[in-house]
Amino acid sequence: MTALDRLIALDAIARLGAHDATLFSSDVDKRIPIMQRLGWTDLASKAAGRLPLLTGLSEAIRAEGATDVLLLGMGGSSLAPLVIERVIGGAPEHPRLHVVDTTSPVQVRGLLAGLNRETTHVIVSSKSGNTLETRTLYAIVHEWLTSEGMSKVDAGRHCIVITDPGSPLEKIRQRDLMRMTLSAPATVGGRFSALSVFGLAPAAVIGVDLPALVEGAVTMEHACGAPAAENPAALLAAWIADAWEAGRDKLTLVCSEPLRPFGLWLAQLIAESLGKDGKGLVPVVECGLPSSARYGADRAVVVFRYADDAALEAWSREIAGEQPVYELVIAHPYDVGGEFVRWEYATALLGALAGVNPFDEPDVAAAKCATDAILDGRASDVPSAQADERGTWITFAGSLAVPSPAPETRVEAVRAALASARPGDYVGLLVYAPDDEGDLAPLRSVCASLSAATGLPFCLEAGPRYLHSTGQLHKGGPDTGLFILITGRDRADMGVPGRPFTLAALHRAQAEGDLMTLTNCGRRVLRLDLPATDALSLAELASDLLLAAG
Repeated sequence: MTALDRLIALDAIARLGAHDATLFSSDVDKRIPIMQRLGWTDLASKAAGRLPLLTGLSEAIRAEGATDVLLLGMGGSSLAPLVIERVIGGAPEHPRLHVVDTTSPVQVRGLLAGLNRETTHVIVSSKSGNTLETRTLYAIVHEWLTSEGMSKVDAGRHCIVITDPGSPLEKIRQRDLMRMTLSAPATVGGRFSALSVFGLAPAAVIGVDLPALVEGAVTMEHACGAPAAENPAALLAAWIADAWEAGRDKLTLVCSEPLRPFGLWLAQLIAESLGKDGKGLVPVVECGLPSSARYGADRAVVVFRYADDAALEAWSREIAGEQPVYELVIAHPYDVGGEFVRWEYATALLGALAGVNPFDEPDVAAAKCATDAILDGRASDVPSAQADERGTWITFAGSLAVPSPAPETRVEAVRAALASARPGDYVGLLVYAPDDEGDLAPLRSVCASLSAATGLPFCLEAGPRYLHSTGQLHKGGPDTGLFILITGRDRADMGVPGRPFTLAALHRAQAEGDLMTLTNCGRRVLRLDLPATDALSLAELASDLLLAAG
């Protein structure tokens, strides 16, 4: 029976529309939490009621002379706005959006140094209201706003909160006299919230045409309620499920270059929703047009392109003779609104087909707890390291055995780690460095070369962002990941008001907390702790990675 036949037999479309939690679990105790996460199915249709408020907010901020907006958020609170800003872009004479989903003191300090306090507004975005990174960044930004004489009242007027009703962040808003709270539906999980205020409010502030964005989403939402055989989400989910059951668990996204940021959002949706209980799809977002020769029998390729992208259209036709390919073709950047909806529905249906609950993230909390333990001084099991002659501290952890004799250089260490790869594996480069496109370009580029040399998918993940995204798959999915954790001992730092730790300490603790968690899960991990993560250091590392694979 095909996956589409199974969806029809399950009556999955109707049951999803009716918020029937039994579609995802027969366990009575699990149904209530699932029911509390099904409010996303009609977000697009309800969005029109939010538009006057959001348009008014945008006009008011613009009238006050705002030139920049900082969005402080992680995961589901940051990735949809980031995609909208990078794919659609802001309108002229509207503020620029800066998505701050990092704890790198190098990046945060550099960003604040280039902004004007008087014309910068802040969106503090967290569903739970307890996200450690978001609250830490807000404490730093609030002090920055008031550090040169701005009053608490004026600083508060520069700040907006997006959160669930009654969250701890609402109490902070009241304490600091922040401008307003935009309440998100409590029944919508973060990664399914693209068309709630989490995604729409930042889009409105930078001048995105919200009616145009929502129109395509509403059309897709209606289509996703159609019978399975003509339902765009069901057809996509069935194609992926059939490929997955055939062993093609590396869901590879190849995009028209302007659409590549969409992969950041999609990777979280797929990995965090389906990577659990030892199961999972590995999202692989390609950079540029890859060589099909490096694709093995574990690939399923989704091509996401503009209708006029002739080069990608030709590549898609060529590779279709060798690999299963599913094409999604759009005409305009605003069509991304409909793609949010298509993929949310498809992911939920994939969960039903795979027998996993797509609305929880059971393994994400472990890394958070490990981070807290390091910051509190309670952790004593961070794996030890050995230094090479260039000052790189090397750690073999988890089920990755230390070679004998022990490697003396990081090239030898990487070569030994790659030698442990098995058929069907993937390699995650987990990089704790400033999320600068220029600085990271050599590592992104080398991923393609490494994949071609080894036949393995290579995924570049920015930390700590991935902890709220693919991190769930790394710990809860199948043991097919080989992880190279890249950290640095940069000298930059910033104090965190009201906290006993600095931003650099948090950044490092998050990396080491994930190292401990991956180790405890028995994953294969190689850590390379560099003296610094500046552009030159990352470029040299990229060269060494390629040398190790040669």
